[in-house]
Amino acid sequence: MKKILFCFGTALALTAAGCQDKLKETPHSVITPEFLETAQGFQMAYDASYAGGRTVWGTMDYFFMTVPGTDEFISGKDGSNDMNKYASGYTSTTGTMNNVWRPCYQYINNCNGVIAAGEKLKGMDPEKRDRMVAEVKFLRASYYFVLVQLFEDITVYTEFQTDAKTSAEKQTGDVAFNQIIKDLTEAIPLLPAGPFSDGMMPGKTNKAAAMHLLSKVYLFRAGGKYAKPDDFKNAAAVAVDLIRNVAPGAGLRLQDDFGRVFAEGNEENSEVLWTVQHTSNLPYNGPGNSSGHDNILNHLWVPKYEDLDGMQRDVKYGRPYIRVVPTRWLTDTVFKERVIDTRYQKTFQVAWLANNPNKIPKWPSPLPPGAPAGAVAGGPKFKVGDTAIFMPGINKTDAEIAASPYTLIPPRKYNTSMSPAMIKYYDTKRADMNYPSIRPVIVWRLAETYLNAAEALYRDGRPGEALEFVNAVRRRAAYPNPNPQQMDVTVADLSINFFLDERSRELCGELTRWFDLVRTGQLIDRVVLHNTDGQKNIQARHVVRPIPQAQIDAVTTGTKYPQHPLWD
Repeated sequence: MKKILFCFGTALALTAAGCQDKLKETPHSVITPEFLETAQGFQMAYDASYAGGRTVWGTMDYFFMTVPGTDEFISGKDGSNDMNKYASGYTSTTGTMNNVWRPCYQYINNCNGVIAAGEKLKGMDPEKRDRMVAEVKFLRASYYFVLVQLFEDITVYTEFQTDAKTSAEKQTGDVAFNQIIKDLTEAIPLLPAGPFSDGMMPGKTNKAAAMHLLSKVYLFRAGGKYAKPDDFKNAAAVAVDLIRNVAPGAGLRLQDDFGRVFAEGNEENSEVLWTVQHTSNLPYNGPGNSSGHDNILNHLWVPKYEDLDGMQRDVKYGRPYIRVVPTRWLTDTVFKERVIDTRYQKTFQVAWLANNPNKIPKWPSPLPPGAPAGAVAGGPKFKVGDTAIFMPGINKTDAEIAASPYTLIPPRKYNTSMSPAMIKYYDTKRADMNYPSIRPVIVWRLAETYLNAAEALYRDGRPGEALEFVNAVRRRAAYPNPNPQQMDVTVADLSINFFLDERSRELCGELTRWFDLVRTGQLIDRVVLHNTDGQKNIQARHVVRPIPQAQIDAVTTGTKYPQHPLWD
């Protein structure tokens, strides 16, 4: 009996242990090329190719490889690990690398099977078949782009494999970039214009998403050793074409209010180019699930609020995993302007309302100087529903802290248990506080396209043309200010550091920061300046992730699989 799997074959000497059908207890058979060449098999393989997105966007492993260890975030109390501190225990055996490497290749093989079968498929409308193949080429390009950004030189293969291999050859990153660009340029003409095109289901790929990804690919390659002379020009051209020509016809535009972009239930809004859909099916997204498909981003920023007066854990405020906290550079410098620019208060939670009647504190006797009017010695400082914790974002004296009715935490009191909490992934509608989220993960959105266009134009020697795009994003940040042009910058303001700072203000926590610092050559400098976890440990080799030792050990035939030279 032929049955759908979430990965079909395996590759690069990887075992098939991760390819399990969790929905049925009967053993599954291997999907053969012949089965994929039928309409039923082709549809099943196509559907399964999308599932790989859940093994990347939303998982803790990908989060740890892209968010902490940068200038934006350091480890929280419950999130300390050697990789994010660039400590000596971070090696090729660190499991995080293999937990991204392996599923990417499993789903690349899915994609290879669909693309190969499309050439021989019988019993399906050719136009529908070609569109589905184009979608899968986009997915294959996405998985390869994850790998080449992390590991630089990787194995690129386009043949469908039904058996595990014990040999593998690694190619240069140039081969990967060329394959990614080929897949995207072939896919773009055949894809529907945008996520709102007729008949589009949430999470399906589209022309706008593919163009955005292509622009990112050119921009990333432009900053590395495989750069081509026209990469910045091409990155700008694709991004500008998307913004000016494709987006308007596809119903895509920046949201008026930055705060609405990540609002719960608004994930399929006019700014979002592509989402990865998560599921309420508990075998794939539930407590104790080890499938690697969980969206647990809602947990990872939540501080230890329940330890403070007036508070207890609840679904609204989340389970306090506290894997990361923002650096002081991020909160105090990048988000310093908070009068016109609204992004700080729409990115971070800084206040918690009392929800525990059994932990209401009482005023001491005598009352501290400066206590508010109405304070009574021995009386409650506040009641349930009142502010229990507040982070004003500016420093306060010890006397002001003592006189406050609630727990007042100024910047000098931030720590790895309590700091401003990034809220973009919060999920207050879960049935249980311990559950992961089923919110779609917003992977790419149009505001990043604007920033890509602006940076590429600037780096291509056209700073005047860049202003239109960066100022569009900055003006939106002023909403609802009636004079948003107050946020405009001039050519004199532009620099690589400016664009990185602006990307932090706009894209903070959106699983892109490590990549942005690597491609601009700023990872080491900025970690040394702003990351107290890693500033003493980071070395030249840390601008690339090591090839997983599990991959190297699994190659037992032919040439030994090489480690990256920086890690050898």
